[in-house]
Amino acid sequence: MQITNTILMIRPVSFRMNEQTAVNNYFMEDIDMKNQEINLKAQEEFDAFVSLLKSKGVSVIVVEDTKKPDTPDSIFPNNWVSFHSNGTVGIYPMFAENRRNERREDILETLEENGFKINDVIDYTSAEDEGLYLEGTGSILIDRVNKKAYCALSERANEDLFIEFCEDFDFFPVIFTANQSVDGKRLPIYHTNVMMALAENFVVICSASIDDKKERKNVLDHLKKDGKEVITITEGQMHHFAGNMLQVLGADDKRYMVMSSAAYHSLRPEQIAQIENHCAILHSSLHTIETCGGGSARCMMAEVFLSKN
Repeated sequence: MQITNTILMIRPVSFRMNEQTAVNNYFMEDIDMKNQEINLKAQEEFDAFVSLLKSKGVSVIVVEDTKKPDTPDSIFPNNWVSFHSNGTVGIYPMFAENRRNERREDILETLEENGFKINDVIDYTSAEDEGLYLEGTGSILIDRVNKKAYCALSERANEDLFIEFCEDFDFFPVIFTANQSVDGKRLPIYHTNVMMALAENFVVICSASIDDKKERKNVLDHLKKDGKEVITITEGQMHHFAGNMLQVLGADDKRYMVMSSAAYHSLRPEQIAQIENHCAILHSSLHTIETCGGGSARCMMAEVFLSKN
């Protein structure tokens, strides 16, 4: 299965702009509000988003964050953990020191309490000692059906670690660099999942961000060969988080493409029609989370592919 009905989400208690991730996340912006107000706004957006997913029959496991240690980005759990259908859990090395505190064993216990079976944990976090990072399904886009994984290299996505992940989980690696324009320079995009969203039968991708023509052709060839309709977005749309989407299963196996309202409103009518040709669209306002956190709908959802006991 490429998509799942079960999503893990972490409700924030100390959300704010994380100064440690701002150094290479060019999607983040300052907001003229006190941290307490920012967190309250983020909680409102989070709760509305969860309600929307649940109203469509998506199974959402919500875990409340803790005040200590300080984890301003805990709302984005897909960067530290991934759950696989063979019962394996991946735990990942993170660039920002204060993000490493997001990794909580009790969250795995919560899943087990919900009846999910964990057979094995593959832990890559010792790579942090060497200054090497691979931020989960932020860095890695997995095509589970075609046994491929896509990764845009950056400070947060190390090539050797990615290849090690592909060997461990038996995926064919598709490696490239994706850039964005920052003050007239082309700089690496911090996570693959802001420039590309992989669904069952289609992909939303800012292919223009892959500056190297050979690399771009290679990525598109893989996608087309696997029968994906390619829906191209612009760099401007990517900055409205139009690449940060996730396809999920709702009630009666109905498919939904989930995104923020900013992403939705950045799309042209023909792009919306292309997506709706495959599945319905769900969108919710995540303005505060996107502005301060530099991440959007997809980053907030850790997909659970584990089987039930």
